[in-house]
Amino acid sequence: MTDHAPAAPMADNLAAAFQIEGWPVRGRLVRLGETIDAILSAHAYPEPVAALLGEACVLAALIGSSLKFEGRLIVQAQGDGPVRYVVADYDTRGHLRGYCRFDEAEVAAASQGFARPGAKTLLGGGLFVMTLDRGPDFERTQGITPIEGESLSLAAEHYFQQSEQIPTRVRLAVGAVTTGAGTAWRAGGALIQLIAGDAARGSTEEAWDRSRALFQTLADDELIDPTVSPETLLFRLFHEDGVRLENPRALQAVCRCSKDRIGTVLSSFSPEERAEMVEPDGKIRVACEYCATVYELAPEEVEAG
Repeated sequence: MTDHAPAAPMADNLAAAFQIEGWPVRGRLVRLGETIDAILSAHAYPEPVAALLGEACVLAALIGSSLKFEGRLIVQAQGDGPVRYVVADYDTRGHLRGYCRFDEAEVAAASQGFARPGAKTLLGGGLFVMTLDRGPDFERTQGITPIEGESLSLAAEHYFQQSEQIPTRVRLAVGAVTTGAGTAWRAGGALIQLIAGDAARGSTEEAWDRSRALFQTLADDELIDPTVSPETLLFRLFHEDGVRLENPRALQAVCRCSKDRIGTVLSSFSPEERAEMVEPDGKIRVACEYCATVYELAPEEVEAG
């Protein structure tokens, strides 16, 4: 019989629940390394735009990883500011993707005088939207709230308070970290929610006040530091009462684009419109908005499809 060493605990590119022993508080933690770097590096985003998209991706993973059904959670925000639209798409296999639409000159102007302009400055007046997609057999459900504050975490907190009456606190962090291989994007986030009291638990107000105070000490650099494990991070916050990480799930940067999907989109255009897309070498080339993969099709391929 061969002895097998236990698998090392997952340390990165994960979403996991955590429980504080004896407290009426539940939480979730997300840590992203190569996964968020792949998403943000696919386009030449200005630094504040990349950070905003990173926040959306972390938020989608934080909330989406708690779903009890197969499907997708889409987090998006749109407004009248320099960033017109940001979207992150999480599916329950742990696949994550996202992109931003923005005006580069307006982003540069809005960045003057800021270390890093946040959500409200970049998006302006607009809406924060979360969409649950359970597949073609179910109707999509949406929650909508105004964009508030310079982090999408505030919009998420407001959404939970308004739509589900669940006291919630969210922390999101995105930053570029220097490694031996160069500079790479990292992101992290955490969420805590109050579990409703009952006769057995009694009042939960004191426990919620205490957990919020401890949660508030969580620093951005801790969330994205590759040398700090998820277990260490949680121990620093809640070591006096005991905390355990549960059911970590791997997160990957995976796009759902394909040549067939692109062909289907192109076939919705008129022959005249498609003719204008043909390049001098006779091919039509389309780049995926999410992952920037360029697909090359001959006009007859689109017509045949």
